[in-house]
Amino acid sequence: MKTGLVFLAAALAEIGGCFAFWAWLRLGKTFFWLLPGCASLLLFAYLLTLVDTSVAGRAYAAYGGMYITVAVLWMWLVEGMPPDRWDLTGVGLCLLGAAVILFAPHA
Repeated sequence: MKTGLVFLAAALAEIGGCFAFWAWLRLGKTFFWLLPGCASLLLFAYLLTLVDTSVAGRAYAAYGGMYITVAVLWMWLVEGMPPDRWDLTGVGLCLLGAAVILFAPHA
């Protein structure tokens, strides 16, 4: 449960930070959007250190499934573009892969 919440918070922080750069460069927002964007990306990096796993790469790989899920939700809820069946199929596959990486018995 804790890992899922950490991944969710990390995904929101990463997407929020990246969106700040997107808004500055693609949507014509002011340079000041980068300040909270950078803070959000720092928070993202910190949050991934809280995942209970023996190696960083496994945490990053498993996090990818949650990131993709939250990115598709962001597309829908923030940007107003509902996901299609292919988006949802991809999310399902990514979450399955993340679960295998995180919960399989590793040597």
